[in-house]
Amino acid sequence: MFDYKVKIGLVAMRRNTTDRPRGTFLTWYSAEQRGKRFVEYIENNFTDDHVSFVDNKGIGIADLVFDDASAAEVVERFKNEKVDAVMIINCNFGNEEAAADIAQALGKPVLLWAPLDDEYYVDGMRPTDSQCGIFGVSRQMQRYHIPFSHLPCCRVESEEFKEGFDRFVRVACMVKNFKGMRIGQVGARPAPFFSVIWNEGELMEKFGIRIIPINFAVIEQRMKAAPELYADEIAEYEKYFTYNFTLDELTPKYIRPMATLAAMYKHLFEEYNLDVISAECWTATPIMFDGLAPCAVYGLLNDLGYMVSCESDLHAAMVMVMLKSATLGEGKPLFGEFTVRHPENKNAELLWHCGPFPLSQKAPESTARLVNQRIWLRGKDGEYTVARLDREEGGKYMILPMKCHTTEGPQTHGTYIWGEFEDLQSVEDRLIDGPYIHHFIEMEGDYTGEIEEFCKYFPNLTVDKSVK
Repeated sequence: MFDYKVKIGLVAMRRNTTDRPRGTFLTWYSAEQRGKRFVEYIENNFTDDHVSFVDNKGIGIADLVFDDASAAEVVERFKNEKVDAVMIINCNFGNEEAAADIAQALGKPVLLWAPLDDEYYVDGMRPTDSQCGIFGVSRQMQRYHIPFSHLPCCRVESEEFKEGFDRFVRVACMVKNFKGMRIGQVGARPAPFFSVIWNEGELMEKFGIRIIPINFAVIEQRMKAAPELYADEIAEYEKYFTYNFTLDELTPKYIRPMATLAAMYKHLFEEYNLDVISAECWTATPIMFDGLAPCAVYGLLNDLGYMVSCESDLHAAMVMVMLKSATLGEGKPLFGEFTVRHPENKNAELLWHCGPFPLSQKAPESTARLVNQRIWLRGKDGEYTVARLDREEGGKYMILPMKCHTTEGPQTHGTYIWGEFEDLQSVEDRLIDGPYIHHFIEMEGDYTGEIEEFCKYFPNLTVDKSVK
């Protein structure tokens, strides 16, 4: 299962120059004072339940990395501490060789930052050229083909720093959880759904993704064993469905099988050490289990932190992981496909599916119903990221991140939101041109910038910026 905690290594640096007197150009003293202040401020103000730090105190001279030897010590410490990302802080000019050596050795997302050079002496001298140095550091990263992010040249106390640092933390969490994820593939794809075909070998080669096949003989076996093994959980889930939803006349007899399926899936995640599941749903499950539908079960699992994509859409499962990680585990991804245009608003689209949205994402004024085991509700109002990853011909992968705001629209069945785009026709044209299909993942909030930054760390994945 995923880890939404991010450990960042802080590297305060200076250039390897002679030690000049205070009040002159590019001094050690200024770099030392700045390094202590910046590291202390970042650790004191950004440590929380999701973010922790490892710094380079005790390494280099006055806690500043400046040469090959101090860079090697940093690498050893950060490897031992298992950092998820690295932040390079240019305290005067920085050190391009050491910065690149550290980044290359660790292979983690890297954030470059040059604090604002804001001290000048009356005789015209200045103690730092931090911005100047960041261009040398970035060029060295490019020569080594090391992907990196960067913060604008700003004060550490500024809102600009806070926003940029927060974005990097989210990107680091996305990279951490995406690389090497384990996807359970339950059953085969629905026969008519050629649109959700994936290439298992390519996904392993390009992204380190492991697909764990689980056939329906295993599901049948686990369902038979579940009532005895997970009786308490099943009773809890029965109450969840009974107390939180208005039931139609078809659903009550399925409440216990639905609760059993939920418990079975939860333990399937744990037994196979899965991060996300892509499952065949409306064809095999009802045949195997006397008309049982899994839609509402997926909604419950989503609220419990276990994500399942519908209709064997493995690429959609990958985007669910990406977007949940962008929220540091706090958001709930929605599986809502482009379905029909709004009858009156030319830029609004029904983002719908038959019933897998989690109850926690219900709009307050919407009634939660279970109709033939499918959840019927309207999702929360607000701004959403809408994204899909897919494969082009020739083995290239692309992701299309967009934004929409909810808008009023006709009430309909299943789970849905009406999303208004800046130019829906351009969205439709892009989907028609491919490589995308109608299945998209929605996440409350704007994470399009994080997706774009995330793609820097995956050379096999291109961000598609053709539509807003």
